[in-house]
Amino acid sequence: MFAARLFLLFVACFLAACSTRKLPKYEKPMARARFQTVRTTAYTHTEADHLAYGNKSALGTPLKSGPDLHSAAADWARWPAGTIFRICSTGQTYFVDDYGWALAGRNTIDLYKPSRAAMNAWGVRHEKIEVLHWGDPWAAYRRMKPVENHKHIARMMKEIKEFYAKPSSRPVQEIPPTSIALAIPVSPR
Repeated sequence: MFAARLFLLFVACFLAACSTRKLPKYEKPMARARFQTVRTTAYTHTEADHLAYGNKSALGTPLKSGPDLHSAAADWARWPAGTIFRICSTGQTYFVDDYGWALAGRNTIDLYKPSRAAMNAWGVRHEKIEVLHWGDPWAAYRRMKPVENHKHIARMMKEIKEFYAKPSSRPVQEIPPTSIALAIPVSPR
């Protein structure tokens, strides 16, 4: 009985802490350009804050770490879902299919690594990237809409509304290649 009460108290404290957690310090967005030098970090699906999502991206697809394409997380107002970029120093190509609390309002891209060892080996680096394809910010906005009540999502959505003109009546480009299932709801990371 005591253990059950202690567990409930722990859960209540955890949930209260999550709801009052402050967003990361805001950084002025970088200019949108084909070549950018950005702060990169690394993450893996076995980190404590990712366990609830397993090996899934915010788009609901498996995180990628293959020879041709790797997953990346970013602020979707700066690098919208569907953005494809190459890291100039390694030649590796990444696809933005994820986001995270610590990335909202930041000029940082988090690179997915399949293991803790690979994540730790990457560390934090400032890397020159070449953007091969820009994702559509309004497609990203629509993907985030179901979870807009989360602070970090609201921050990204607010920036999309501020930085990009409303889409015209022309068809909006959806999140591209890599066989993404657009019907899968986005998660509130």
